[in-house]
Amino acid sequence: MSTFPGTAEFYRQFRPGLPGALPTLLDQIAPAASPRRLLDIGTGPGLVVEALLERFDDIVALDSDASMVAVAESALRTPLPHGSRLQLHHGRAEEFTPSAGWQPHLVTFCRVFHWLDQSAVLARLGEYVAPEGVVAVFSDRSLWTAGNPWQRAVRDVVQDFLGTQRRAGNRTFESPGPPHTQVLRDSPFSEVTETVIPVRRTWSADDVIGYLYSTSFAAPYLFGGRRANFEAAVKTVLAHFTTNGVLLENNAFTVLTAHRPSRHGKR
Repeated sequence: MSTFPGTAEFYRQFRPGLPGALPTLLDQIAPAASPRRLLDIGTGPGLVVEALLERFDDIVALDSDASMVAVAESALRTPLPHGSRLQLHHGRAEEFTPSAGWQPHLVTFCRVFHWLDQSAVLARLGEYVAPEGVVAVFSDRSLWTAGNPWQRAVRDVVQDFLGTQRRAGNRTFESPGPPHTQVLRDSPFSEVTETVIPVRRTWSADDVIGYLYSTSFAAPYLFGGRRANFEAAVKTVLAHFTTNGVLLENNAFTVLTAHRPSRHGKR
């Protein structure tokens, strides 16, 4: 069963997109090529692909959740630039093999790397990523781990309704293993650079609820018939933190970019 059942539309509408500096960074670190190929693993509803459509002209996007793939398909086909190629695949990253001769120049993992068998996926990528290709792993802090006072208060509400253990769909979230930096250094892509991009956002109470419903730890179905009560409780607690109905958040994207040791500069 998917870890994110019933969340795809909420994910598309309420998950924050990428900060403006991130697509520029990814464009700069990926080698130039024609066609320039992007593989987005765990694409969800296609937020990364959407941000990079103008910078890559041969794109493969992969997700293990069929509903996410369907939402991405609907969202991305219309803005696809003329002459660009987009393929969407439903499947597991650990099992994915591209068509013969297809070598991505950039592989992206946005908010998904912790869900994967990381070493297995990286070893597989080592077999087909372009020689000077780059792997990029990036994420911001989720509401569960963020430190803003209003976010901690909302997490308390989630725990009141669903228990103190963080959920991951119908199971309990398992703590991640070694730091992602170490996992990458132990992979074929062992030259790793870390960049932190600060983010400042504004939210409404409805935005927060929509975001919660996009997560594995507060997916709509987990509340059963108590959804209305949950939403009322979230709005009540957030009322103590809003100014003119607005909530402020300070967050950051941590971006790990990795390549093979033999890579010397950008072509």
